[in-house]
Amino acid sequence: MITDEQQAEIDAARAATAATRRATVPALEALLFQPLPVLDHGFVRVIDYMGDDAAVVQAARVSYGRGTRKVSEDAGLIRYLMRHRHSTPFEMAEIKYHVKLPIFVARQWIRHRTANVNEYSARYSILDREFYIPEPKHLAAQSEKNRQGRGDVLVGDEAAEVLDLLRSDAMRTYDNYGKMLNEGPDGAALDPGRQGLARELARMNLTLNTYTQWYWKCDLHNLLHFLSLRADAHAQYEIRAYAEAMLATVEAWVPLTFSAFRDYRLGAVTFSGSMMAVLKRMLAGEAVEQKGSGLSKREFSEMMVALGREG
Repeated sequence: MITDEQQAEIDAARAATAATRRATVPALEALLFQPLPVLDHGFVRVIDYMGDDAAVVQAARVSYGRGTRKVSEDAGLIRYLMRHRHSTPFEMAEIKYHVKLPIFVARQWIRHRTANVNEYSARYSILDREFYIPEPKHLAAQSEKNRQGRGDVLVGDEAAEVLDLLRSDAMRTYDNYGKMLNEGPDGAALDPGRQGLARELARMNLTLNTYTQWYWKCDLHNLLHFLSLRADAHAQYEIRAYAEAMLATVEAWVPLTFSAFRDYRLGAVTFSGSMMAVLKRMLAGEAVEQKGSGLSKREFSEMMVALGREG
């Protein structure tokens, strides 16, 4: 996953220090530049950050500095901001990640258009021979109820066949990628008497489980929005694995904000006005059924699951 040369670069970056008047967070400083493994060959690294919990509070109060407030006062304000969805103060802190991820995950991730992204360019460089091969427990059939979801896990010969296809297809297309480029890992021509295809064309033959890399910079508000969707139990496992690794970095960086986010976003549910009307009827002792609720079957089912009344 990380070569000796890359590890040396990481060690050198982690060994360097600089005096600053800017806010720093010791817990995040301890994680800085360090790859957090995700999937089989992927990782998430924090490269840089600006601000902390105090920056959120400072922006909300438009104060001149940290002041003499107690931590409990800052926590109370942050929880108020989170609870009432005041987003601007959270935009005053930013973080930059280096992420290595399969191409199909990157294409799902890029749907979040509120970050600054710079991806490894296969027009100029050769992609590594690394592919995402799922663990058997993550090989599932298509869900019959959810077009975007997974059903039962494949087992036995079916699972073995899928894993073999994924691995062999990725290896074969990468071999053909190298042949079309006529270029080895060291940049030397494989066949000196033949011209290679342009890199920007040869890359189109690669499978979507090939790994790519990017730098991804985002403010805290939009990062939390990303995590509220991608760390959710309903998110695709592969992108959720990255979101969970990033949650650990957010907790280290802004613990007060993370605590509020965990309570008001990750651990919360939202009811529509119609759902609230049904809930009030239920609290009044009425046995409400879906047909008389005014809710669709799906909405009524989601509400009952959220209330722990139905599996």
